[in-house]
Amino acid sequence: MFPTPRAERFPANTPAASQVFTTVLAQGPLTRLEVARRAGLSPAAVTKAVRPLIEAGYLAEDADAQAPPALGRPANLVRVDGGRALFVGIKVTGDEIIGVLTDLCCRIRATRRTSLTSRDLTAVLAAVAAAVQELRIEADGSGAAVLGVGIAVSGDVDRGEGTVRYSPFLEWHDVPLAELAATTNGLPVTVDNDVRALTVAEQWFGAGAGLSDFAVVTVGAGIGCGLVVHGRVVAGAHGVAGEIGHVTVDPTGPPCHCGNRGCVEAIAGDAAILRRIREATGTEVADAAEAVRLAHNGVAAAREAYARAGEAIGRGIATVANLLGPERVIISGEGLAAYDLFAEQIRDAFTAAAFGSAARCDVQIRPLTFEEWARGAAATAIQSFIRADTYT
Repeated sequence: MFPTPRAERFPANTPAASQVFTTVLAQGPLTRLEVARRAGLSPAAVTKAVRPLIEAGYLAEDADAQAPPALGRPANLVRVDGGRALFVGIKVTGDEIIGVLTDLCCRIRATRRTSLTSRDLTAVLAAVAAAVQELRIEADGSGAAVLGVGIAVSGDVDRGEGTVRYSPFLEWHDVPLAELAATTNGLPVTVDNDVRALTVAEQWFGAGAGLSDFAVVTVGAGIGCGLVVHGRVVAGAHGVAGEIGHVTVDPTGPPCHCGNRGCVEAIAGDAAILRRIREATGTEVADAAEAVRLAHNGVAAAREAYARAGEAIGRGIATVANLLGPERVIISGEGLAAYDLFAEQIRDAFTAAAFGSAARCDVQIRPLTFEEWARGAAATAIQSFIRADTYT
């Protein structure tokens, strides 16, 4: 086992310093003047914030050969030194642990995947600990320490408390996962809902970088949604903001496990699509991959099930656009293997249901692997290390 490292504190001890660093992290390299403009700070405030971050090795400056010279000297670009610190991200599914080792810029350096033989808490903690240890071995000799671990779990998660209130896939209730995992691994641990974790990664390192308002919608076993409003990930008063999967789009539709009828997830989740195909054909369909194959082979019931799913997803996205007016909606998740089967229906339903200028929202498709979900978990660990004012 690794010895517990002395806790390292990030040297951004003011809101301005944190804002400067996150601006450079998400949008850099940038000149100091550009940092000031994008962060809404004075050049003097940026210079004051940058100095201790450079001294501690978190930021570096390089001459910008493309910039016009100022007083005979090229401007300097400020950038994050990604190799200064390392982080581990863990995505826990119902049957697998996916782990990644990332640098400070959330670039993946190593990955690990381990099958879960049990969803029992003790077994999962042991598997997580083993994955973290293997990834720390990968980090050994890099010259940088692993400073935190992020764990992403589906369901109702209270990040502030580090508690999984309820995870339907793991069948967990009120599990203090951050505390238990920190004791096991000897590192600070951040636990968050998997979709919100993915949203953090998109906000700082992906298609949401530089945007003030956007949403991430995930399609697969469930239908999830992460929201960024005025530059902040929204968790809500009770940790369930963005539950697009449980927006009713057909009051006479199929029953949902939440107790309502016609929810987006009850129509467009993998289980709902499989059930609809089975009922229509009278044949057993093993999994989503087989359902996709049937649809691609022209089976009418399968194609109809995906078309109906696309319509439900499009209406759900329109609800988000109507309520919040985001600049962009990013559609992702493992269910995008079937995207060609329902893309047209998503766009048509979105356009029909979006009100006025909300229809101008940029809808992007981002197919992501499960390693990207684990990268999202690492992003939450990076975020926790850099700043405490994470959510609204």
